[in-house]
Amino acid sequence: MRGSRVAVLTGAGVSTDSGIPDYRGQGAPVRTPMKMQTFVASAAARKRYWAGSHLGWRTFGTAQPNDGHRALARLEESGVVSGVVTQNVDGLHRRAGSSHVVELHGASDRVVCLSCGQVFARQSVADRLAELNPHIDLDVAIRPAPDGDVEVDDVESMVIPACTVCGGTLKPDVVFFGEFVPTPVYRQAAALVQRADVLLVAGSSLVVNSGVRLLEIARRRRVPIVVVNRGITKGDSRATVKLDAGATETLTAMAAALA
Repeated sequence: MRGSRVAVLTGAGVSTDSGIPDYRGQGAPVRTPMKMQTFVASAAARKRYWAGSHLGWRTFGTAQPNDGHRALARLEESGVVSGVVTQNVDGLHRRAGSSHVVELHGASDRVVCLSCGQVFARQSVADRLAELNPHIDLDVAIRPAPDGDVEVDDVESMVIPACTVCGGTLKPDVVFFGEFVPTPVYRQAAALVQRADVLLVAGSSLVVNSGVRLLEIARRRRVPIVVVNRGITKGDSRATVKLDAGATETLTAMAAALA
């Protein structure tokens, strides 16, 4: 990596030390993700989703970057890392100081209107949700389920904020199951890997196809691939170096040696 342009692909394992759970790692519960078709077609599904998402935002909204995020920011500042492509939606790379970040699956701190495209700050929508539902104690009404999803006891009385511009349906600006990564976003990520001398994969088991596609770009270009992850990944057979280790400590050591 020394003297090279390093593109970085990160997954949930980079954010676990910030208190955000890894839903695909070893021992993670099975989840039933919200599908885009269901969200658009069912008002009840949107109420259930927003109730659970509101609870989730309390974790995402207060999470802080960890040493791994900060190490990548230092490596970018020193010229080793040319940019970060992240599969995470927590926004922690941006908050840690990385300036060239491609958020492959969107960001939970933004909300988008499906009708007019207006983008809102997530906290402003969270505040509106709380104001519109003073009768619901979301801490009580939402119970974690064994499968890692949420069970919502009271959804019929919930009022979901609408777009203040056109009255349309609001959705967190994240890629749902069944949605494609927006083409411009994927092109930015692919261009970053195309220009790199090394691809570093950190904290990802590479289960999601969009990450595997980026790995394949590096493999076809025959550039070195370094994989840092606890447990096996779908990229292990294609890695030049595989480190079965935690992302935070490994990235911190890399920054100390290279930055």
